[in-house]
Amino acid sequence: MSTTSTEVLAFPNIQAIISENGTAEVTVAGNSRVVPAGETLQDLRDNALALVVAEAKTLQRPVRVRIEDPEGHGELIVHPDGKVESVSYEPRPARRRTAAPASTPAAAAVEASDTTTAPTPAVKPEAAQSAVERQPWPPLPVETALAEDAAPADDEAPQAVAADAPATRRSLKETSFLVSAPVLEPATQGWRGALTRLGFRMDPSEEELSEREDIRTVSQHWPGPRTIAVVNRKGGANKTPTVVMLSAILARYSGAATVAWDNNESQGTLGWRTEKGAHDRSVLDLIDSSTELLSPSTNAAEIAKFVHHQTADKFDVLRSDENEEGDHEVTAEEVDIAHQVLTRYYRLVIMDSGNTARAANWRRMIDHTNQLVVPVTAIEDRAEAARLTLQTLESRGGHDAELARNAVVIVSESTDAKRSMTGDALKRAKAEAQRIADGFEPFVRAVVRIPYDPALVNGPIRYEALQPATQRAWLAAAAAVAKGF
Repeated sequence: MSTTSTEVLAFPNIQAIISENGTAEVTVAGNSRVVPAGETLQDLRDNALALVVAEAKTLQRPVRVRIEDPEGHGELIVHPDGKVESVSYEPRPARRRTAAPASTPAAAAVEASDTTTAPTPAVKPEAAQSAVERQPWPPLPVETALAEDAAPADDEAPQAVAADAPATRRSLKETSFLVSAPVLEPATQGWRGALTRLGFRMDPSEEELSEREDIRTVSQHWPGPRTIAVVNRKGGANKTPTVVMLSAILARYSGAATVAWDNNESQGTLGWRTEKGAHDRSVLDLIDSSTELLSPSTNAAEIAKFVHHQTADKFDVLRSDENEEGDHEVTAEEVDIAHQVLTRYYRLVIMDSGNTARAANWRRMIDHTNQLVVPVTAIEDRAEAARLTLQTLESRGGHDAELARNAVVIVSESTDAKRSMTGDALKRAKAEAQRIADGFEPFVRAVVRIPYDPALVNGPIRYEALQPATQRAWLAAAAAVAKGF
């Protein structure tokens, strides 16, 4: 079932909505199709499902459809062969009924038609009832359902309703004239995008839809600040490029105030790979001025005195202590102070880290972390260091173990050695990256691969300098991270 769900979720939204007035429509990726009329509610359900099955046959894979009718709402998975699986269903709340006045036989017949529906699978009231038992739409292949005569058999005919049966009246709170189905914008990429620009409106490809979904994911605003820690006990594992790329993508798309913090015990390299501002201040200066920065009377713009703004990628950098003597190690208490200051001024805090998991500032960083990211290059010792990092956190239990299980591992091919690789050596490097990715996949929430890109090897890192394939891979990585928020 997990494979089916993954395939289904990649497909645009499908909705089958049946209204109280006996009309129905199926919406596929924003395009509405009128459902053929039927004499009963079940007829409309069958006809709506027939349209969905046709869509599944066209795609040759299962699709997920959100259903809504007068009896309730939920979700189904519809297979190309007509098989229907119930994902969830919620019946509508019971309606208040009022006693009907005495009426003529003709009026009683009208009342009976208003309060009686065609026989449909019953919705059981028991709380322990399974989703499959509660599904209102037919579990049999739709072709079978449509082949049956629409008229019920004599022994299935609805019971006559007495003339004094209570009438049903809907509340205006239960309906709306607003349509919430998303509008599918035309394709902008590839040959589909080219035809769209020529005046032929084309639906986007699956690749473009996947990219749009990743952009939507990283563009969210989450209540309260979020802290990401990028960790690996081995140097050269691509921690700093990972911090820069995640900061750039989340800042660009979400518009949230984002800071990349070099939480090295002494001297880190984040300042070397990013733009320098018009000052030389570091985390130690921010800590010294924390009382002023946390004062309610301090203007939000004062934080600019301590961080280095990235003009193209729209995030700020808080550098580590760059004292050449390296005579100060950041303490756990200083991490608390700096984090308190940064979460007052920023919604996203992305922390680079040193290589010592036993250091006080490293362990306190983990205490503040909401999402763990473990970068690794396609080299065995980097992968082993990443495994040991996760193992250490998991052995501590509690919050640390939860971070390890929910971690995102980013396997990067960007190494110095790759620059001289060609032919078979390049293929072996890619195969090694895949082997490492496959090795981590059973133990963490997500694994993302990043292709080799010379723009990530040396010097300042800029998102726009990356190749399109690398940008797309980092967008997928940032979306995987954001899903953990």
